[in-house]
Amino acid sequence: MSLNGLSLVDVHKRDLHFVSAPVDIDLLDEPLREEVEFEGIVGQSSALREVLQIVETVAKGNVTVLLRGETGTGKELIARAIHNRSRRKDRTFVKLNCAAIPSGLLESELFGHERGAFTGAITQKIGRLELADQGSLFLDEIGDIPLELQPKLLRLLQEREFERLGSTRTKKVDVRVVAATHSDLEEMILEKQFRSDLYYRLNVVPISIPPLRERSEDIPLLVEHFVREAARRINKTIETIRCETMEALIQYRWPGNIRELENVIERSVILSPSSVLHVPMRDLQSRIAAGHDREKPQTLADVEREHIRSILKDTRWVMSGSKGAAARLGMNRSTLYFRMKKLGIVRPWL
Repeated sequence: MSLNGLSLVDVHKRDLHFVSAPVDIDLLDEPLREEVEFEGIVGQSSALREVLQIVETVAKGNVTVLLRGETGTGKELIARAIHNRSRRKDRTFVKLNCAAIPSGLLESELFGHERGAFTGAITQKIGRLELADQGSLFLDEIGDIPLELQPKLLRLLQEREFERLGSTRTKKVDVRVVAATHSDLEEMILEKQFRSDLYYRLNVVPISIPPLRERSEDIPLLVEHFVREAARRINKTIETIRCETMEALIQYRWPGNIRELENVIERSVILSPSSVLHVPMRDLQSRIAAGHDREKPQTLADVEREHIRSILKDTRWVMSGSKGAAARLGMNRSTLYFRMKKLGIVRPWL
């Protein structure tokens, strides 16, 4: 793919060399494509590579994983990558969005029910948990699970056993749980909306997925990928992206992350009148302005959170000692730990 004479590979290297001839989308080096695609995950940024290295490590075990990140960052893709790289890869990967199902039906959907368990239960139902036996269960938006259902999930994680709704028969299950959330679970614990014991059972291996604004060097590769997929679906040819269009896409902050980028590219492919990708620049520029407004911290907690994270990153998460984060922040280690917990600052798993 060409960027009005700008090589996609040059853009990725952040060294903008103009070339005289456009580069066809199909001529992108195959070795590069193989390198940037990991279980359908596209990107080469250091932030993404760190996440994928953790995925490679934890996939081999059987521990519970908690994926944390903003909406649209690709948490389900990461969960599938963990499953596909594990010993359970030949078994079922079952997903359940805890926010998409009414709370009154969530228990039945997760654990199943017996005939007559409640009004309308005219047949026995196998829950998602049993369907995932020997495989992996992905619980998306775990922060939305009702408080009254949390003890049953805790029992599952601790004992690997459960009962269907309306049954007294205990069933054993062998399933790996991967949970995901964009919520501040620590704040929910303080507000008595989430059980701390369940949190610690879920948070065995936390993985923080970076938002797209923190891996903007991946945007050209993602754009090419989404253009190719969208053009294939509607049998259309898109060969060129103008330099100013790509620059605008890179500068935009993408509050909806990868999902928003994919939607913008798909719409642009459909509406482009020629083989040149046309993205409505006026709309994108207004989004850029709005995005810059939204990124300004709105509260003292926002400012404190970012400052502590910056110090922790500089000290490589060393909290104690004369050169540790606590000393640099002018507080003792226990106080720093308390502030991190209150502000929802979680150390990346290494």
